[in-house]
Amino acid sequence: MDSIRATISRRSFLASTAALTAGAVSLAASIGTIGASRGLAWDVSGEEKTLGFALVGIGNLSMGQLLPAFAKCKTARPVALVSGHPEKAKQQAEKYGIDPKYIYNYENFDSIKDNPAIDVVYVVLPNGMHAEYTIRAAQAGKHVLCEKPMANTVEDCQAMIDACKSANRKLMIGYRLRYEPMTQKAIALAHSAEDVGDIKQITAEAGFNAGNPDQWRLNRKLAGGGSLMDMGIYALNAVRYLSGQEPTEVSAVSYSTPGDPRFKEVEETIAFELRFASGIVASCLSTYGFNCNRFRLYGTEGQLESEPFQAYQGNRLGQVHARSRQQVSYEPVNHFAAEMDDFCQCIFGDKLSLTSGEEGLKDLKVMMAAYESARAGKAIKIG
Repeated sequence: MDSIRATISRRSFLASTAALTAGAVSLAASIGTIGASRGLAWDVSGEEKTLGFALVGIGNLSMGQLLPAFAKCKTARPVALVSGHPEKAKQQAEKYGIDPKYIYNYENFDSIKDNPAIDVVYVVLPNGMHAEYTIRAAQAGKHVLCEKPMANTVEDCQAMIDACKSANRKLMIGYRLRYEPMTQKAIALAHSAEDVGDIKQITAEAGFNAGNPDQWRLNRKLAGGGSLMDMGIYALNAVRYLSGQEPTEVSAVSYSTPGDPRFKEVEETIAFELRFASGIVASCLSTYGFNCNRFRLYGTEGQLESEPFQAYQGNRLGQVHARSRQQVSYEPVNHFAAEMDDFCQCIFGDKLSLTSGEEGLKDLKVMMAAYESARAGKAIKIG
């Protein structure tokens, strides 16, 4: 692959290539021994391929989850930061061994095209900025991992897909749960005729009590909506991956506490029912008014239940079969490390991501139909 880099010195590079057939692997110089000096996970022996990631936006998710997750990665390493806060970026660069000359701002972002150390741009910005920076990253020749929801509109989602295809770059949407073992076990059980049988009903709920009324999640321009865009997407995506099917119709109602300063622009709570051609009915809820984090699946042969189902750690999965209830065991992993490593493998192997742009677009179509249903007071067909 073009742009594959390994974190080895020039001497170890020469030593390793001596054992290879001529022209078998082409490696570019990277970030030297910074990772080795800090004992981080990308300190490899020279045979393992790694890709350099630039994080665009270093808010709570980047600092609290993504940057620490690189220590658990096998094939991804942080090499650049993009931020409007230079001092904070400098502190994070020092903490994670990132060369300070690879700190960018939003004005000079496009110059990443001249940095061969950057293979992947991870867009960790408010929803309303996802499309712009995904498209600019693709035009700069970089693969893109973009946080969910993919964008605020169906049109923006399509523009992101088109831009990455035009640039021949990969696009992944950050559905971290699809890469962790509990969710994967839940999907396998849900699709098992012996364990679940025919799925009849799914319920899924996701929400928390939002705090600061000035946060970007409560700004319609930046967030695109309220709890549905932020938390409801977890419930929606769970219904889709558990059923393995696409809904054909949605009915929704939304509610916001009168006079609550948090909900001047976006909804507090939205409940929506999804119907499927197979006869499955799914009931979903998202809210910024209270904590909820679970799903239940009912089939003709058994049931699945998970609470919590979308936390960063500590998720639990239960199975009911033949009137016997048991916990499903699994080996936990860092969700974000698993996600980033999987994207690296897609790039190495030139494969479509499990959570590609097309997957993100499907969720946006359903959510936009849910908003339309809540406004119109009637069921809306999903095109």
